[in-house]
Amino acid sequence: MQEFLEKRFQLSKNKTDVKTEIIAGFTTFMTMSYIIFVNPGILSDAGMPWNGVFIATIMGAILGTLCMAFLTDYPFALASGMGLNAFFAYSVVLGMGVSWQIALGIVFVEGVIFIIISILPIREMVVNCIPMGLKNSISAGIGLFIAFIGLQNAGLVVKDEATLLTIGNIFSSAGIVAISGLLIMGVLHTLKVKGAILWGILGATLIGYLPGLNVTPPFQGLIAMPQFSDWSEVLLKMDVKGALNFSLLAVIFSFLFVDIFDTAGTLVGVSAQAGYLDKDGNLPKASGALLADAIGTVGGAIFGTSTVTTYVESASGVSEGGRTGLTGIVISILFFLSLFFRPLVGIVPGAATAPALIVVGTMMITGILNIKWDDFSEALPAFVTLITIPMTYSIANGIALGFITYPLIKLLSGKGKEVHPLVYILGFLFILKFIWL
Repeated sequence: MQEFLEKRFQLSKNKTDVKTEIIAGFTTFMTMSYIIFVNPGILSDAGMPWNGVFIATIMGAILGTLCMAFLTDYPFALASGMGLNAFFAYSVVLGMGVSWQIALGIVFVEGVIFIIISILPIREMVVNCIPMGLKNSISAGIGLFIAFIGLQNAGLVVKDEATLLTIGNIFSSAGIVAISGLLIMGVLHTLKVKGAILWGILGATLIGYLPGLNVTPPFQGLIAMPQFSDWSEVLLKMDVKGALNFSLLAVIFSFLFVDIFDTAGTLVGVSAQAGYLDKDGNLPKASGALLADAIGTVGGAIFGTSTVTTYVESASGVSEGGRTGLTGIVISILFFLSLFFRPLVGIVPGAATAPALIVVGTMMITGILNIKWDDFSEALPAFVTLITIPMTYSIANGIALGFITYPLIKLLSGKGKEVHPLVYILGFLFILKFIWL
């Protein structure tokens, strides 16, 4: 088995081993496993059956992640995207009065268009034409973004009527668990202990059991058999004919737009951390990664869930040394087991995984060191990109403003020839997007 895995995934060439890949897979799974429970909660608000979406969410994650593993050999995980699921439920179904079956049809159509674009060189050209300064700022911006999510999940940053945000109660039960986990991870990373993030998550989960904290839910057994009959309520229920209504064209484009640039941003950001970008800043096998994402979206719609996309939490596994598709296979196996070990997966609280996101954010912010801060035509668009991602809670928005400011500043300062022609086109399209969408 060891020889087969070595040959199939070229572990030595990628400076990794089976143990490292397994730890990386566990780490990524634990930081993103919340989607198993959160996604059904959001889509059930749109009238979809909770148990059916629970199974569909897992199956979509397995399909997308396995496609990524075998098409690219990258350690990236996929699942139903946060933000896109909220857009699906609250804007399209509840806001516009579209049935959830038609909304699934919209996701299916968007995914098919995505596949066509991915087979053509268009999407790979989009990913690779992003200026190097913006690529570094996207990586740093994603670092701030996921650290921000971690601080929110721990209750360490909360909303405020006067200032929008303020510090939470660091001595709350969730705050104590999160800070404890952060200290464990920080010390173990400093000591270069393998699996520092994973051990920190497990340690924080156990601390959550301490009297007076009660953050970790009570242990209620290991196994709960899934009700596959519930899956039939959402499986193959997409209404493609209803989705092909001219009045829904803008909705299809919105899904496609966010999916393309969220994925592009995540791939660039996490790939920069993993060291996958070549000397020109391009991502090898970008077309395969984009195709895996597109197949995941189509499969997710068929299974009965919203858009499946590459997860930024993949960075947590990369930070543990995950470098090949074997990490993705481990993640997929864990998603499959979660069908049967639902009670066990459910006991890991958000406060225990929150510090993992903060630690990964710390690692990804180093991308700012590679930005040319002495060239303001590079520095300002980079800063706009990296600060907009967390502030607007959207990778796509950060990329959009970066693509608008970068060519304009270059052009107006007499450096227009430094800009790839496709960047001008995309910048113009982003302006139109903000006007009409």
